Amino acid sequence: MAEVSSTVAQGRGMIDLRKMEQFVAVAEALHFHRAAARLGMSQPPLTVAMRRLEADLGVPLLERGDKRLLGLTAAGEAFLGEARETLRQADVAIQAARDTAAGRLGRVRLGYVGSALYGRLPETIRAFRAAKPNVDLELREATTAAQLADLEEGALDVGVVIPPVADAAGLTLSDFDDDRLCIALAKDHPLAEAGELAVADLADEPFILWPMVEGRGFHLQVVRLCANAGFVPRVVQEAHGMHAVLSLVAVGAGVAIVPASMQTFRQDRIVYRPIAEPAAAFPLCLATLASSSRASSPAAAAFVELAAGASRGGL
Repeated sequence: MAEVSSTVAQGRGMIDLRKMEQFVAVAEALHFHRAAARLGMSQPPLTVAMRRLEADLGVPLLERGDKRLLGLTAAGEAFLGEARETLRQADVAIQAARDTAAGRLGRVRLGYVGSALYGRLPETIRAFRAAKPNVDLELREATTAAQLADLEEGALDVGVVIPPVADAAGLTLSDFDDDRLCIALAKDHPLAEAGELAVADLADEPFILWPMVEGRGFHLQVVRLCANAGFVPRVVQEAHGMHAVLSLVAVGAGVAIVPASMQTFRQDRIVYRPIAEPAAAFPLCLATLASSSRASSPAAAAFVELAAGASRGGL
């Protein structure tokens, strides 16, 4: 038994895809000259190659007459089916490698802050899926802090985050979208009747705020706006996620300063008022690991390239 296994292993090691391709051509043509022409080679080397293939396998594959091939042996029929499948699978493997290297195949794990869905991100996602239909795009809503942790751990490929970030040394940040802050309060709030509001009008109001640990840039920007207006916000509750913040505003738990892009959320219960100060503007950035940290997949690089084009008005 050990001797048989050794022989099989030896034969398998000597049979390459070229020999399989030659055998399939001969088996389908049942004529060495026509098979050689199909393969772009002369007949004598092909005849020698088939003899060597049979010797490597230790079994005859071709039924030979005096001057022509008569057909395939039972072993030849079995080998033909498997050889065709092997060659087909080899073609699939080669194409998969090329498509992956070109970013046409693969997976992109994309994280994003909640407000990004109200800006340029949906159109960017649609454009990418149209351009790369065979790439699996996984979407995960998460805070900036959670995305940065996932990027570092290799659980995300690209993030849409709100800068600044605490430690960007291992990250590449590129501009993606622009947003600005606005005031959100319940429709039945006394201040809702005012056509215009300033941040200073919120000095005595209870605030719903995003925790600093989840989004340092957004949190600090809100605090600075209040400080510039002469007060420190009285935070009565923190909520994880902008939708959670606004849901609390909708039930009258407090007021909030939120991204203006989210003004369509719960308009039946929430009134939004713009903030005119230049300090209310903020960017959203694409975050990826710096190339020195870990190479991004070609599919992820393709998404970043398309998204960067979107930020320049390319979509």
